[in-house]
Amino acid sequence: MSYANQSQTLNIINLNITGQQYQGLLERVLFSTLIGMPCCVFLFINGTMLFTLRSKLVFRETSRYILLYNLLFADTAQLAFGQLLYIFAAGRIRLTYPVCGVLVMLTKLTNDISPLTLVVMSLERYVAVCFPLRHATIATIRNTAVAIIVVWAISLLNVFTRILLLLNFPFEDLESLQIKDVCSDIQMLLDPITDHYDKAYTYCLFVSATVAIISSYIGVMIAARSASADKASAHKARNTLLLHLVQLGLSLLSTMHTSIVQSLSTIMQRLAIVRIKSVFYVFIYILPRCLTSLIYGLRDQTIRPILLYHLCCRLTLSCPSRG
Repeated sequence: MSYANQSQTLNIINLNITGQQYQGLLERVLFSTLIGMPCCVFLFINGTMLFTLRSKLVFRETSRYILLYNLLFADTAQLAFGQLLYIFAAGRIRLTYPVCGVLVMLTKLTNDISPLTLVVMSLERYVAVCFPLRHATIATIRNTAVAIIVVWAISLLNVFTRILLLLNFPFEDLESLQIKDVCSDIQMLLDPITDHYDKAYTYCLFVSATVAIISSYIGVMIAARSASADKASAHKARNTLLLHLVQLGLSLLSTMHTSIVQSLSTIMQRLAIVRIKSVFYVFIYILPRCLTSLIYGLRDQTIRPILLYHLCCRLTLSCPSRG
């Protein structure tokens, strides 16, 4: 082959590579824009909902609204940390193990708080229906605060355990502390022990939460059949518990989506995996984090007018008198 032909062939190869790189860059920008815009919208809605739950005295002194605030705060924080990790991944920014570890642990912390808070909210609804005369003495602000502290303590204990397992890894043997791939929770599973612990804790957490919510639902159903029960209150509590169960399922799905993508990566090409992961991120990770605001904000007759008032920037709706 002549020198001219060789040069022409190399130029064609370089053009193909450049074209593929440009296409990949354009696709990353497109996906980042399509994902970033709804995420910003949902963060705004969640932030408005959080502000709404602190805007009236009735929300600050009612057990279920305090628990809802804790659940929404955890979902919003997880959505923010998840979006930050997605930006790093889309920009192919490689972090160091300490920085990535901090972000992953914060994501794990907020992810654990959601199902535990759903359990406490379900128990509160169970007490409200099955023990209506004792509800006011059981679901006090003090007891609610203690329950929230316990939820955070359990989640923090899990994070500290994971940190201790990570410290056993011989980081000094690595050539560099910079991660070779994008930062994710998979990168923090540095040894089989950490992986086994993560799976065992996740299974135990969600099985326990499912049993607690289903038991609360059965208790409410039994109480609703009694002659002295408030049928309207029991029906509303039953629907709320079903909603909690759906939220728990979505939370479990979002926790397992990384494992699903990891399994698919063994049989599919990298580009296809990137596209699938982006779609999963929107429908499995982002949407469940905003459902709390949308469902509770529109479903609750006390929250809805105030939430719409704040969302519309106080321009078109009138707000009830503040407490």
